[in-house]
This record gives sequence, C-alpha cells and structure tokens, in this order.
Amino acid sequence: MSGHSKWANIKHRKGAQDAKRGKIFTKFIKEITIAARIGGGDLEANSRLRLAVDKAKQANMPKDNIERAIKKGTGDLDGVTYEEGLFEGYGPGGVAVIVEFMTDNRTRTVADVRHAFTKYGGSLGVSGSVAFMFDRKGQIIFPEDADFEAIFEAALEAGAEDVKEEDSVIEVVTDPAEFETVRNALDAKGFKFESAEVTMIPQNMSPVEGKQAESLMKMIDVLEDNDDVQNVYANFDISDEEMERIMG
Repeated sequence: MSGHSKWANIKHRKGAQDAKRGKIFTKFIKEITIAARIGGGDLEANSRLRLAVDKAKQANMPKDNIERAIKKGTGDLDGVTYEEGLFEGYGPGGVAVIVEFMTDNRTRTVADVRHAFTKYGGSLGVSGSVAFMFDRKGQIIFPEDADFEAIFEAALEAGAEDVKEEDSVIEVVTDPAEFETVRNALDAKGFKFESAEVTMIPQNMSPVEGKQAESLMKMIDVLEDNDDVQNVYANFDISDEEMERIMG
C-alpha cells in the first residue's frame, strides 16, 4: 500500500508488511522477470529492470533469485509468461483505489480482486474510473531529522520537481524519468533515504474513519496478500490515532 502522503500510516503497517517478506519476494521476481522480458537483461540499458533489482536488493533478496528471474525473463530459463495491468475502483468511504497486477492467469486475478472489493464494501470500476486522480511520480522519503536545506538544494539541482516537509518526513518528488538520476545524486552525497520508488501519488485525499476505515484496511491487506497483486495505491486519509487503533 502506497501512493499517499500519510507516511505515518505506512510506518504503522510496516510490521505487517515485514511478515509478508516471502510474498514480497514473489512480487519482486515477477517484476524482474517481466522487466527483463520487455527490455532485456542488461541493467545498464534497462532502467525498469535496474529499479526492480535495486528494490529486491534493498529487501535482501538473494542474488541467485534475482539472477534466475532475469534469465527467465530473457528466455535463458523456462518460466511462465506474465501479463500486467491495472484494476481501478472505490473502497469503503469512497476511497479511490488502484491495483497493479502481474499474473499468469487473468481470469483468476479478476475474480480474486473483484471478491476483495465486494466483500469489504468496495466496488470495482472500469478502466479510467479513478486513475485520473493520481499522478505517477518518483518519491524519495527521508527522516525528519535529515538536513532539509541540504536535501532541498541537492534534489532540485539534480532535477527534482518538489521537496517538502510533511507528516514528520522530508519528501522529494520527481518526474518518473528523473527518479534514478535524483535518487543516485542524493545517495552519492550521503543522504540516507527511508524509501525510494516510482509510485502513484493522489491529487486529493479522502478522509475515512471508524468502520469504513477498518473495512478499507482489511480490503487493502487482502489485495496486498494476493500473489498476483504488485502494488495497491489509495487516496485515503486516516488519522494516526485511528490507524493505531485499527492496527491494534
């Protein structure tokens, strides 16, 4: 779950995400495989593959797993064929939700995703029904005790679109095409980020609380737990206190 500015909400969920490390590896393998299939196995020439491998390494995925996934994508090893795409819809409280999927069985994935939306009071929409509410951006998050002025100057010099302090963190936003350049420039200057990814950032937030917030988080958990789902983006705004209560 990502794509919204409430970084505190993400931190509250980190323990649950860490518990899903095996599933996270499965998602990385799919992304690496399809990136290699589309753009080849050369990390220098394939930026999507390079980003996927970087994220896998950050999650401590074994090198052998990464190399095997690349070889499957390039055809050097036998493997299944994946297709990718988006589902769009609304969760409880009218929250806009985008689900990125990668699957070898679209029929199964459609049924699973539709069931998750319906079970928790959401509704799956048609293509384009909510995607216009999000912008695809590079997002680099630094802790609040980092040097804002230094990061601000270095990020803008490297080509970032915006740098802001929000929700107890420093957020650097880039065009997707400039993401790697900005991230590498900041890394080279010794700034240690908490998260760096190309994500979907909502243009507006949708407040949700109480039973609707509980149902929404359950729906997102079920979606994220699905091996065919790569990412879930939503424009919810849940208070820190409410999130603490829901996560228990």
